[in-house]
Amino acid sequence: MQKIWKNPRKDNPYYKEHLIQWRKENAVVKAEKPTRIDRARSLGYKAKQGVTVARVRITKGGRKRESTHMGRKPTKAGHSKYSTKKNLQNICEERAQRVFKNMNVLNSYEVGDDGKNKWYEVILIDTNLPQIYMDKDYSGLCNGKHQGRVFRGLTSAGRRGRGLNKKGFGTEKIRPSIRAHNNLGK
Repeated sequence: MQKIWKNPRKDNPYYKEHLIQWRKENAVVKAEKPTRIDRARSLGYKAKQGVTVARVRITKGGRKRESTHMGRKPTKAGHSKYSTKKNLQNICEERAQRVFKNMNVLNSYEVGDDGKNKWYEVILIDTNLPQIYMDKDYSGLCNGKHQGRVFRGLTSAGRRGRGLNKKGFGTEKIRPSIRAHNNLGK
């Protein structure tokens, strides 16, 4: 399975068909089962009640800012060529959380991309079900600390966006948070 997803355009015969079908769907869709079962299991997915997978589509590229209505030189208007402060994977996790409000985001992984879009599958957990909070692997997510964890940058994509994986010279302003040190962390 892992070899197929190293180079899916060449090795996976169904990859192109999946993309054609996914383009017709809504931006956030509940998936029946994970597309990449090996990757989902390595991130904590189990086929049990209370564990759901959502497929999220996001447009690639930078972000536009709202154009200003007061007089400016065109170069100083500043409405294009801005990158987001978060990575696309983290934005997809947040969109899935907003649709499935009663669930918590566990993790996510990429399942496809074309010239315009990227697709991620987000693993969601319903922490109110007894099957989940009795499971030793998921019980840590059921306490109040992890409520809305995706919006606070506590998933692996969020931690990557906060720069917490980096060490050494140039990372002095990252800890304890991006907002500390007068927002100089990013």
